[in-house]
Amino acid sequence: MRGAGSSLRLYTDGVLHSQFSPRRVVTGSIWDLLWLGLYFDARPEPSRVLLLGLGAGTVVLQLQALFPSARFTAIEQDPIHIEVARVHFGVDEARTQIHCQDAVEFVARYRGPRFDLVIDDLFIGSAGTPRRAVPCDHRWLQQLKRCLDPNGILSINFADYAELKCSALVDCLKTSSGFKSGFGLRSPATENVIATLLPFEAQSADLRAHLAATPELGSFLKSKQLRFQIRRIDHGS
Repeated sequence: MRGAGSSLRLYTDGVLHSQFSPRRVVTGSIWDLLWLGLYFDARPEPSRVLLLGLGAGTVVLQLQALFPSARFTAIEQDPIHIEVARVHFGVDEARTQIHCQDAVEFVARYRGPRFDLVIDDLFIGSAGTPRRAVPCDHRWLQQLKRCLDPNGILSINFADYAELKCSALVDCLKTSSGFKSGFGLRSPATENVIATLLPFEAQSADLRAHLAATPELGSFLKSKQLRFQIRRIDHGS
């Protein structure tokens, strides 16, 4: 773990897994994009969130600040990451169930209440090069969908657009999968692409308009501290 100004950063095997500053809810990087799809809705109110890949808890901390009534289930197989999330990053465990468990096993066995947002942020890496820990094939997508409420949003982290295009996600969006729109979100600071799958029709302009109208986030968008590029990944694009 390292400090960078007011931010804390968690590195494992040369890969940056988590970063957070208590002074602001946005990071200006990839973690913002994992939940940004919620704002395709003008007034998002997620009550249950599943995060696969807690790291040190950046995304949970952000969502806890934005949605005070939301409850979180976080899966992380590295006990050191969990300890850092609890002791150093200060994840609110009164609102967060943390399971030290393999995410694939958890998803395969889960039969509880469904989630309004499911985030797949399962990455491993060595020598500073991150890669997906679980292939995004048809079986994995079906298992994720079983955890997701019919009106919920699915968010999946890919190393880049090439990895996304080689996944089963492209075929999923072409079929009657229940998803009506799909977008790729990318931070200028990274090559990673966050695939956001929505159960309703949406346009890219909707996201920026809703963010601009959100008091907690509009100023960050205006000052370009909240930065992202967006493109459609559905309709064969």
